Amino acid sequence: MSDIVQPASRMLYYIHMKVLLIEDDKILRESLKAYLESKGISAECLLDEMEYESCLSINTYDAMILDLMLRFVRGEDILKRIRARGLTTPVLVLTAKNSINDKETCFSLGADDYLTKPFDIRELLIRLRALSNKVHVQRVVKIGGATVDLDGEVLYVNGREVSLSKRAWSLLSYLVKHRGQVVSPDTIIGYVWGDKAIGDEAVRTYVKILRKVLPKDVLTTYKGRGYKLD
Repeated sequence: MSDIVQPASRMLYYIHMKVLLIEDDKILRESLKAYLESKGISAECLLDEMEYESCLSINTYDAMILDLMLRFVRGEDILKRIRARGLTTPVLVLTAKNSINDKETCFSLGADDYLTKPFDIRELLIRLRALSNKVHVQRVVKIGGATVDLDGEVLYVNGREVSLSKRAWSLLSYLVKHRGQVVSPDTIIGYVWGDKAIGDEAVRTYVKILRKVLPKDVLTTYKGRGYKLD
């Protein structure tokens, strides 16, 4: 692990999140990805920060970790652009810039948190947890006779635990986090499968799986638009 990361002294809690990592230090980037994924956090990395706009247009993330000093574009400019587009993805700035002016600039541009290098990787995990709670305050959600525990990654129906595959759980957790909204198949594919070549049929298959275990009529199909969990 890069020497700008101070290792955690002990195991920390498991968090189910999907994070976009924009960091041009290869060693740090790969170390962070490996560590986060060991904690159950899906971490996607951009090898070229110039691809951030196309990536965000087809994928949905629970948080973004953003370095400021990149090769081709300033992190501040990325932050400014994504907020100008109306994207509300929580952004944790991770940088060696430690002046109060740099912090003020990033927060004024819409950053949600700011962590300076060197840092304790356990603190990064704590801050990601805080961002997750900030956006998704309700972590245990009741849907009729079903209860979804987002932190424990467990679905209970009529008091009994229902076993779901990793894909089915990812789809359910995404729908729960965006309940009341119509979400498109493309957005679901980006969140559940990432950049894999998956068609709409796969989404329909997993929607059918969820319909078999969820209360009747809580998962609605909007033809040509997507799906909504009520």
